Amino acid sequence: MSPMADTTLLHDDQRIAAEREATGASPPSGGLDDQTIEVDLPVLPLRGETLFPIPDTVNSFVVGREQSLAAIEEALSRDRRVLAISQHDPDAETVTFSDLHEVGTEAKIARVLKLPDGSTSVLAEGIRRVRAITPVSEHPFIRAIGWVVEELNEAPAEARELMPLTLELFHSVVELNDTTPDEAYIRAMNAETPGLLADIVAASLNLVSGTQQELLEIREVSERLRLVHTVLEEEIRVLELERQLRDDVREEVDKDQREFILREQLRTITKELGETSAQNTEITEFREKLEAGRYPEAVIERGLKEIDRLNAMPPGSPEASMVRNYLEWLIELPWKKRTRDNTDIKRAAQILDTHHHGLDRVKERLLEYIAVRRLARQSRSPILCFVGPPGVGKTSLGQSIAQALSRKFVRVSLGGVRDEAEIRGHRMTYIGSMPGRILQMMRQAGTVNPVFMIDELDKLGVDFRGDPAAALLEVLDPEQNAAFSDHYLEIPYDLSRVIFIATANTLEGLPPALIDRMEVVELPGYVEDEKLAIAERFLIPRELEEHGLESDAVRFTHDALTRIIREYTREAGVRGLTRSIASVARKRALARAERKDRDWKISSRDVPKALGPPRFRFGPAETEASVGTAMAVFSTPAGGDLSPVEVSLASGSGQILLTGLLGRVMKESAHAALTYARAWTDRLEHKNHHFAQLDVHVHVPSGALPKDGPSAGLAVVVALISALTRRQVRHDLTLTGEITLQGRVLPVGAIKPKVLGAHRAGVRTFVLPQGNRQDLAELPRHVRQDIEFIEVATVDEALRRALLGVQ
Repeated sequence: MSPMADTTLLHDDQRIAAEREATGASPPSGGLDDQTIEVDLPVLPLRGETLFPIPDTVNSFVVGREQSLAAIEEALSRDRRVLAISQHDPDAETVTFSDLHEVGTEAKIARVLKLPDGSTSVLAEGIRRVRAITPVSEHPFIRAIGWVVEELNEAPAEARELMPLTLELFHSVVELNDTTPDEAYIRAMNAETPGLLADIVAASLNLVSGTQQELLEIREVSERLRLVHTVLEEEIRVLELERQLRDDVREEVDKDQREFILREQLRTITKELGETSAQNTEITEFREKLEAGRYPEAVIERGLKEIDRLNAMPPGSPEASMVRNYLEWLIELPWKKRTRDNTDIKRAAQILDTHHHGLDRVKERLLEYIAVRRLARQSRSPILCFVGPPGVGKTSLGQSIAQALSRKFVRVSLGGVRDEAEIRGHRMTYIGSMPGRILQMMRQAGTVNPVFMIDELDKLGVDFRGDPAAALLEVLDPEQNAAFSDHYLEIPYDLSRVIFIATANTLEGLPPALIDRMEVVELPGYVEDEKLAIAERFLIPRELEEHGLESDAVRFTHDALTRIIREYTREAGVRGLTRSIASVARKRALARAERKDRDWKISSRDVPKALGPPRFRFGPAETEASVGTAMAVFSTPAGGDLSPVEVSLASGSGQILLTGLLGRVMKESAHAALTYARAWTDRLEHKNHHFAQLDVHVHVPSGALPKDGPSAGLAVVVALISALTRRQVRHDLTLTGEITLQGRVLPVGAIKPKVLGAHRAGVRTFVLPQGNRQDLAELPRHVRQDIEFIEVATVDEALRRALLGVQ
């Protein structure tokens, strides 16, 4: 420290003592001796930097914060000394004393420069370490009292031994790292003390602020040198690895340049000799295919352009591989090749009837299309969407359509797809890029007019990579898909001649714009008679053949199949029925392998022996009338399903509890039902209910399955009024309908799957809104004959039909 600074300390003794007494600062502890010099300085917070006390070395800091500028001005007005301390969080704009490290460096400002951008550059020389003890003030700048930290040299012999080793390692770092100046090594060579050597090396290395601060806080010289020695060894390892990587990259670049020159020379030599290389042969084949094939003008133009690019590239370069891949896709995609449609309506009807039982509406729609194609060759291809529960034959129906029209059939499943690039592809500039799934399947089909099935449309996902459903808007729009744009191809592709068939279990979650572009055809599921016919005509012969058995190896009676359908499967499709038949076929195959041949005629009595105990109960869920329970019917992705609505009343505080994993709409229906139930009981003789002292619990079993929608409102209000009046609900009926506070019953959707679900469960009385009368026309005739339909317009009508003893 300069003599001037010592004189200043002597003049400030009385002022510092007074401020220490005012702030309550105590004498230093923790290893500092009693002779520690006390200082009172403005604080300059440093962000991500650490200043070391190195004599005759000026460090530059850029100061822009008002707090720091005020500290600099205070220092200039006094003795040009500041206390530079690193802050804990480099990103903090405004700091307090608690935001700073404990140890900093007393520095003397040599020069202050104003910069053009409005900030200030401060040149300062580090003098000595200072431990900040207590703040004097924090506004407009931090001013603190601290004590000078004197170095300790408890192991001078070790420190002297470490000095040449540290210099040697530092010399290696300077040689390996171009950013470390040679002057730093010269200063280190001339360091007279081990502590100064450690500070010079620490200040010269590009270390993280945490490590530099740790070195600043170490008082013991040999300990500081050991840490610097460790840091230098790690720095040398990193620098040697970086140099090795640079050398490898330089060698690879030199090799590529040398190979490029040699290939150019080889190309010139082979051209002079009249010989051709492998790439020239490939380019010739690409050019011949483009000139001989039937391609649009835009395709030929783009293909020739890419061929010229490929011709100018080295064969082994990554870009050449990308261009070759693009040319292969461009040439192998079908641009004009098409198959001729078979418009024989009788043949098409026979194929559809052979492969599928029922589904009359779908078959009629396809025969209409074939008839139109027979009359108008340029008619627009339909975009159909088959919506129905699993196992009803949506995917196999698409294959039958392709066979009936003599077209190619391709299928892509979109279940779990979350990336828009799966539809539109990736840009050609990326290594390994490919077209989207649409063009991939078109290449596989080989024609421009296949039957293209987009399966599991409702299983699309959305994440940060885009919305695949939005990308499908162009594919499934007859007005736009004539010029479909794929990111990889970058040439419009005509999809207008493709018959697109999408399949989904439900339309919920699909964008309305996408639904509007398609013709939705609902496949609600099979009734019992249809399942019997499908099992006898399709499932049993197919399963016996797949298990290596003759067609008469197993014979199912009509009653056995009926029992399997009713008691072992409860589904809209036939997958469960298929598995049950396959289970019997496997047992027959095992018996044959064990040479236990006998008559395998499966009757109703033999079904439990083959398939185990029944898994479902056929018939109404309730066997007798009960109070507070009404049967509701829901529409699920697997078809219609029944579930009881239970209501229980108990003394309480007027609360209503809804359980069973109910959705928001269904909860609102339950509240509306409770309001109507209160009004209904007040209008009649049941006025003794004090609802403020009555808790109502509404529960819908199967609590693990989510339930939502307004269609259970009618069942809820019937169960509520039954519980309030203690009147029993008929056990042989089910209800559906949305209710209003005025007691009207509004129509609901999905009547057909709900009725079929009730029919599969054995229900024979169905209460539905009067506004759904027209939906009954879509039901099979024998279902309408088996079930008694009760149409109601008000809740009172439903109560008279559902509650016993209500007139």
